[in-house]
Amino acid sequence: MSLSAENQKVILICGPTGIGKTAAAIEIAKVFKGQIIGADSMQVYRHMDIGTAKPTPAEQALSPHHMIDIVDPDEPFDVVRYVKLARAKIAQLHSQGITPFVVGGTGLYIKALFYGIFSSPRIDPDISRRLRIEAAEQGSGFLHRRLQRSDPDTARRLHPNDTYRIIRALETLETTGKSITHHHQAHGFSDAVFRVMKIGLTINRKALYERIDCRVEAMIAKGLVAEVEALERMGYTADLKSMQSIGYRHILEFLANKISWEECVRTLKRDTRRYAKRQLTWFGADDEIIWQDPGQVRDIILLVEKFLGTTA
Repeated sequence: MSLSAENQKVILICGPTGIGKTAAAIEIAKVFKGQIIGADSMQVYRHMDIGTAKPTPAEQALSPHHMIDIVDPDEPFDVVRYVKLARAKIAQLHSQGITPFVVGGTGLYIKALFYGIFSSPRIDPDISRRLRIEAAEQGSGFLHRRLQRSDPDTARRLHPNDTYRIIRALETLETTGKSITHHHQAHGFSDAVFRVMKIGLTINRKALYERIDCRVEAMIAKGLVAEVEALERMGYTADLKSMQSIGYRHILEFLANKISWEECVRTLKRDTRRYAKRQLTWFGADDEIIWQDPGQVRDIILLVEKFLGTTA
């Protein structure tokens, strides 16, 4: 990076899904003529708009957004690529005198962006191949139960249908003899690059869950089922990592007649609430985050003013 860390000031606005990060961030970024860099592992995919709560064209017109609509749903994308692209965009904005606002809820992407990337251990290809065959023959739930026995901490963080990450956790454990969580902790994420002010958005848990349930209903009303059907027509299959995410996998199970519509909506709401709970646990472990109500935008603006040394 060409600028010194002292001059690379970045504002982070994070929090659980459904909290209102996009609306608050746009309002705040506009005040400082800043631009938004997404930190959402799903909004990078094209054609996946409703289920990822991607900023609408109207919202993007209010404040420029980056790191969304980068790849197709069947293209590989991971934290390494995210960090490379996002850091380059931050450097570009700084060179233009524009304040970057990193906005999102994917904790690992945010942590790696600011503190460095965890270098994965070299995996035995024979182990990877065997696990993929087992997943195809026995199902992801079979592998998830194995992970529960051998690495319960990681298993608790992963949905039983998240085949990609379950295999990644098992192949790391079998290859190295240590859990993927152990490798993350050993890395320490200590490669600090930016001066960051971290704003976390929060409301009481009951209100958040009610908001999540309402948002699920709104996504369905906007055409989530039609979006998933369109993705299928484009050839994007249920085994893709992108299609295994919350919302998409639920609709796919309904379309495949594996669950009823009532069960689809119920589990979609439940799993979204559970995801929000995991996000709150992740961000709650970061004592640098300043927690604010999403409705208190003026208070957040004052905090940003002080951090940037400017007056809005």
